[in-house]
Amino acid sequence: MKYYIISGEASGDLHASNLMAGILKYDDAAIFRGWGGDLMQQQGATLVKHYRDLAFLGFVEVVANLKTIAHNIRFCKQDIKAWKPDVVIFVDYPGFNLRILPFVKKRGITTFYYISPQIWAWKQNRVQLIKKYVDEMFVILPFEKAFYAQFGIHVHYEGHPLLDAFEKIEHSRPKGLPENKKIIALLPGSRKQEIKTMLPEMLKAIQKCPDCFPVIAGVSSVEPEFYTSIIGNTDVLFLAGNTYGILKNADAAIVTSGTATLEAALLNIPLLVCYKGSKISYWIARRLIHVKYISLVNLILNKPLVKELIQDEMNAENIVLELQRLLSNNDLKENMNIEFKELNVLCGSTGASTRIAAKMVQLLEKRFISSN
Repeated sequence: MKYYIISGEASGDLHASNLMAGILKYDDAAIFRGWGGDLMQQQGATLVKHYRDLAFLGFVEVVANLKTIAHNIRFCKQDIKAWKPDVVIFVDYPGFNLRILPFVKKRGITTFYYISPQIWAWKQNRVQLIKKYVDEMFVILPFEKAFYAQFGIHVHYEGHPLLDAFEKIEHSRPKGLPENKKIIALLPGSRKQEIKTMLPEMLKAIQKCPDCFPVIAGVSSVEPEFYTSIIGNTDVLFLAGNTYGILKNADAAIVTSGTATLEAALLNIPLLVCYKGSKISYWIARRLIHVKYISLVNLILNKPLVKELIQDEMNAENIVLELQRLLSNNDLKENMNIEFKELNVLCGSTGASTRIAAKMVQLLEKRFISSN
């Protein structure tokens, strides 16, 4: 069958690539085309657009790039129409995917949505769009099943696919890490806009901790020169494309809000969550978002386990204070360890990507049989 997959960021590329590997186990004739990144391409996808050309973060930034976004939407529709896939798999990325979804459904193409948009946090009216145009919904957070049930929508939940990614982690210690200092992982985000905002404050803070050794976990989709332009002469180790290896050897992590917060917690690394955006974007978000926490760790556990420094609170002084607490408070670390074990249980067992892939192929085969 022909699978068209639309993913717009690094985490989506990771999960889509693992899903593709699973699909190939059950459909060895599968052909993939889509929007994503290097990992999807490595699994055999013909890449239409790379996610590094698609990432616009925040309300102001989206408005500033409306012309480009509109062009991409038109191009995507034309490409789907020309390629004629058996199914389009939408991977998160709601600002784009929910604009493509009605077009695909109206053309009679099967629609699967993998990794739900965070409509439980804001824009809950989007649930009606999903109910109308999505044939099958596949979620990865444990509380999402109950959320959709209240709207009469059946969803598939097989656990969180991050656990599959961890199985591929190399356990060797990255080169350049000292033995006599505390290793602090700095994860400033996957988009240039995030990195430019978050990394300078992280670097200011880490310079106030002489016993700490900072390691920046760079993403492969951002060129090293972009990081070095921000790092300057700061004494820090930069490693690209080895986030899990860095986290596995870290004593603590300073993490930009997103999937990386869950990655650190599932690897049992004490962490601090940070986020800062433009003032206008933050002002709008405060009035639209209706959840108590911004980190997936706190959302899944439904408690403020990890500290969240948001907007003005995200500064070097506060980062240092919380980092010192993470490194010196043994009771805090022990409590985090206990809660992280519970988090692992809630996120299910390994093999989620393969189980979801099997379900997708099974559902597609049923649809193919019923239509003939």
